Amino acid sequence: MKKLITLFLAEGAYLGRVRAMPGTLGSLWGIPLAWAASFLGIAGQAAFTVLVCVAAIIISGAAAKTLGEKDPEQIVIDEAAGFLAAVFLIPFTPFNLILAFILFRIFDIVKPWPVRQIDKNIKGGAGIVLDDVAAGIFANICVQAVIRIAPMSWRG
Repeated sequence: MKKLITLFLAEGAYLGRVRAMPGTLGSLWGIPLAWAASFLGIAGQAAFTVLVCVAAIIISGAAAKTLGEKDPEQIVIDEAAGFLAAVFLIPFTPFNLILAFILFRIFDIVKPWPVRQIDKNIKGGAGIVLDDVAAGIFANICVQAVIRIAPMSWRG
């Protein structure tokens, strides 16, 4: 039963099993998490994001062992954690969410330095999750820049 619950969580309620774009589908789980975090202050958002990332590391590591692979593509809880990093301290508006989502997916797929090094060099659940968190940080920096430069009507 524990393995089934672990896989259910790691695979984003089995969205990770969808053949086409499992990472993108898994990233969608980050939206309700971001919505929940948006009601918290800075310290609350930080604690919530860290808690989700730690849980994702534990769950991803256990699921990878169960599946017998280093970083199975059906594990998508890491995308949800990475998306939380992408929207950390960003106002919860449709424009900001869409921009963060697109940029996060680009950075997660392209894996620029140091995201690629994290992906290759860190093992276990931490390796599965931390490259996505790094991609989320890159996306966050870009979104922060855009919402400071963009006209006020775009920011929400």
